[in-house]
Amino acid sequence: MKIYGVDTFTITDIMAILKDPKEAKLNKEAKQKILKSQSNVQKIVASDKTVYGINTGFGPLCDVKISEEETAQLQYNLIISHSVGVGKPIAKDYSRVMMIAKIHALSKGFSGVSLEVIERLIEMLEKDIIPVVPEQGSVGASGDLAPLAHLVLPLLGLGKVWQQDEIVETGKVLKKYGLKPLQLGPKEGLGLINGTQFILAHAILGLNKFEYLLNLADLTAAVSLEAYRGSSSPFKKELHDIRPFDGSRKVATRMRKFLKDSDNLKSHEFCDRVQDPYSMRCVPQVHGASRNAYEHLKNLAETELNSVTDNPIILSAEESISGGNFHGQLLALPLDYATLAVAELGNISDRRSYLLLEGKYGLPRLLTESSGLNSGFMIPQYTSAALVTENKTLCFPASADSIPTSLGQEDHVSMGSISGRKFNQVLGNLENILAVELMFGAQGLEFRRPAKCSKYVETAYALIRTKVAKLEEDRLIGEDMLAIADLIRERKFEVE
Repeated sequence: MKIYGVDTFTITDIMAILKDPKEAKLNKEAKQKILKSQSNVQKIVASDKTVYGINTGFGPLCDVKISEEETAQLQYNLIISHSVGVGKPIAKDYSRVMMIAKIHALSKGFSGVSLEVIERLIEMLEKDIIPVVPEQGSVGASGDLAPLAHLVLPLLGLGKVWQQDEIVETGKVLKKYGLKPLQLGPKEGLGLINGTQFILAHAILGLNKFEYLLNLADLTAAVSLEAYRGSSSPFKKELHDIRPFDGSRKVATRMRKFLKDSDNLKSHEFCDRVQDPYSMRCVPQVHGASRNAYEHLKNLAETELNSVTDNPIILSAEESISGGNFHGQLLALPLDYATLAVAELGNISDRRSYLLLEGKYGLPRLLTESSGLNSGFMIPQYTSAALVTENKTLCFPASADSIPTSLGQEDHVSMGSISGRKFNQVLGNLENILAVELMFGAQGLEFRRPAKCSKYVETAYALIRTKVAKLEEDRLIGEDMLAIADLIRERKFEVE
C-alpha cells in the first residue's frame, strides 16, 4: 500500500495502482499537509497580497487583479477556457496514470488544492470514471495545460469520461453514482492544470513497455544467432570488462545465458567464418546503448513522479513562489533520446532479419526451399524496413523546437508532449519489427534440425509454433506476423 503525497513512488508502484487503484490512499499525514496548504491559500486571499493565479489573471493577464468574490469564477473560467485539445483520445491507461500522478503531486501540500477535490479524483479513479483526454494541444511549458484541463473537466460536471470502453457525457455518470459537480476554490484550477502529468504518463507507460522490449530484443537476437549459426565469442565477459558500460555488460551476460548449451553454436567452433556482421556481433554494444537510455529516462521520470510541478508553489501563508517547475524540458530531452534508443533496436533487428534471408551458411534464400514459385519471407522484411524508416522520421527531437505562446509570457516551451507521444509510437512499431525477426528466426531454426538450441531459444520457438506453423509454401503470412506481434503485446515470451 502506497501513501499519496508521503511515500516515494516508482514506476512499478504506478503499474500496481493502475491495476488496482486501492493500492494507494491518503493517510492522516497527507491530509494534514493538504489542509494546511489550502488554509495558506485562504489566508492569502483574505490578505491584500497579490499572488499570481490566486487573485490575478493567468499568463499575460497576471497583472490583472481579481477580487475575492470573483475567485471561484476565475478558476471555473480557467478550466473551460483551457479545454481546447484536439485529436483522438489517449488510451484510458494514460488518463489513469495522469490521475495517479496528479493526485500524488497535489497531496504533497504545496499546491493549495482542497482535500475535497483530491478525494474526488481518487473516487473517480476507484470507480473507473476516467476522463477523456485528447492527444494533441500541449506545448509542455506551463505543463500540459490543455490535456490536464480535459482531465479535470469532470470535476465540474463537464466533458466526457470513459465507462468501460464507451465514451459518455460526464453528467450522466455523475448522476449514476450520486456525485455532484464541485465548485473550485482559489488556486485550485491552476493547481489542477499546471503540471507535467501528460508528458509523465507517456514516459511511465512507455518505459514499462520499453523494458520488456529491451529484454525481448536480446532473446530475439539469440534466436536469430542460433538460426544463422553465428558465433558467441563476441559476448565473452572479458571483452566487455575492458569497455565496462552497464548496458553492454548486461546484454552480453544475457546473451551468454540465452545461448548456453546450444548445439548450433558448438557446430560453429571449428568453421572457417572469421566473424559475423555487426548486427549479430555488436548486439551488446547496440542493445546496451539503448539500455543506458532506458535507465536514464527511468531515473528522471521517477524524479518527476515524486515532484511538485504546478505553479505558484505555496510554502506558507506568507510565502509563495512563482517559478517554472511546470516546464517539461527535463523530460522532453530524455524522451527524445529514448525514442532514438528504441528506434535503434528496430534498426538492428531489421538487419538481422535481412541476414536470415540471404541464403548463406546452410539457410535457403528467403527461408524457403521452393523459391521462385513461392516468395517465401521476402515481403515481411519490406514491412520491417517501412517501420524502421517510419521510426527514423519520428526520431526528430520535438524538444529541438519552441514556439512562443501566451503573448510571449511563455517564450520558451518544451514540446515534451510530442516527445512522449512519439516515444510510444516508435515502441508500437518496434513490437511489429521484432515479430518479423522472430518469425524469420523460427523458420531458420527448421533448417538446423536435429541440432538443439539453448533452452531459452527452444522455449521461444515452441511458443511461436503454437500460433505459426513452418512455412512450406506461400500462405497468408501477414496473419502469422500479426499473431506473433500479439504474443509480444501480451508479453508471452519468457525474457528473463
